[in-house]
Amino acid sequence: MDRRTLLRGLLAGTAVSIALPPLEAMMNINGTAFADGDAFPDRFGLWFWGNGVKPDRWVPSTQGSNWEPRSETEPLRDLRPWVSVVSGCEIKTATHPHHSGMTGVLTGAHYHQLGTTRDTIVSTFDKPSVDMVAAAHFEGHAPFRSIEAGVTRFRGTDEGTTFQHLSHNGPNNVNASEYDATNLYNRLFGTTPDITRDLARLSVLDAVRTQTHDLQRRLGHRDRIRMEQHLDSIRALELRLNSDTTACVQGDEPGNHPDVGGLEQIEQKNEVMSELLTLALACDLTRAFSLHFSTCGSGVVFWQVGATDSMHYMCHTEAGSQARVHQATVLTMEQLAVFLRKLRDTPEGDGSLLDHCSILCTTELADGQNHQNHDFPILIAGKGNGRLKGNQHYRSGTRQNTSRAVLTALQGGGVPVSEFGYGAGRATSAFGQLLV
Repeated sequence: MDRRTLLRGLLAGTAVSIALPPLEAMMNINGTAFADGDAFPDRFGLWFWGNGVKPDRWVPSTQGSNWEPRSETEPLRDLRPWVSVVSGCEIKTATHPHHSGMTGVLTGAHYHQLGTTRDTIVSTFDKPSVDMVAAAHFEGHAPFRSIEAGVTRFRGTDEGTTFQHLSHNGPNNVNASEYDATNLYNRLFGTTPDITRDLARLSVLDAVRTQTHDLQRRLGHRDRIRMEQHLDSIRALELRLNSDTTACVQGDEPGNHPDVGGLEQIEQKNEVMSELLTLALACDLTRAFSLHFSTCGSGVVFWQVGATDSMHYMCHTEAGSQARVHQATVLTMEQLAVFLRKLRDTPEGDGSLLDHCSILCTTELADGQNHQNHDFPILIAGKGNGRLKGNQHYRSGTRQNTSRAVLTALQGGGVPVSEFGYGAGRATSAFGQLLV
């Protein structure tokens, strides 16, 4: 079977299509590549959270292989075979903590200053962000050049696109993250918001029912089960998105889990966005993606750990060991683990989606309390189709350039670049300790 086979149909007069997951009928006899000889897709992703960590509780206690988590990386323990940690590096273009950290790690360049405001600056990215470097390489290999999703909403600041947006093509040229799960679903599956509202109980699966039945009669037993699981996942998402049709109508609410009593439903929103991105990757709808969990200078309120102030404000004001900041960081790593587990638990050929991804996970500060740009927290998740070892902790004792870690993630994702960054932020060698 052609691995690009689509199920096509009409829903209320609108064309819809459903991509299929990799099936045995599309693969070679060993399940190690597609039947036409093509390898499983290379993919590069970016997962970002704002305002750093508590390094003494985040950096693993051991180096080398089989790293031992500390309390803030404990949520990733079962994912260690797919996750490597880089610590001890610094931003080489640092002059202003949040702005330098954000653009330094994601572009390897200094920010582009637009002006000043209050006691700070207004900035944007001077160069494309790393996900766009990958997207340029993968362009034409999948229907979507890139997919950008967001979880916790932007709380507002006047410090430029650096604080509001993750993915950039250049100065003031952004790829805005989609925070509404229904909108993202509609974009992926070709329906429109009006149809979703008016025909909320219909399913895109109804539109391709005949094709689905015909195809299933041709498939082997295991492929039929895989198809049923895939279609069940799509229907489960539809039911979740349509369970509250009012939320679908309200454009002001991010995603389909509106605030409850003024409290943002962070875990539920992360769950559905993680599911949507996993489906998009399983269907090979894109090879480059980003998930913007929380923005630079994070304004999110982690009420689940008893916080009443934003993460950014707590980092400035909480006394002592900053117990609530720490608990909020643990919660953030738990949300990253949710996404990575969905990829790990989605089979593809002889492995999983996570085996065939390289995902750079990072933030814009090392420690939000002192706003330092050294000892930067960086994770590289996935096996990169066999290019990445996983389960490594590399610690730089000489404050090496964070761009070396980014270059490692790009090369692990199959992006054929030999350098990353500009000027003082330029790196020409990856961390070989993390590569196969």
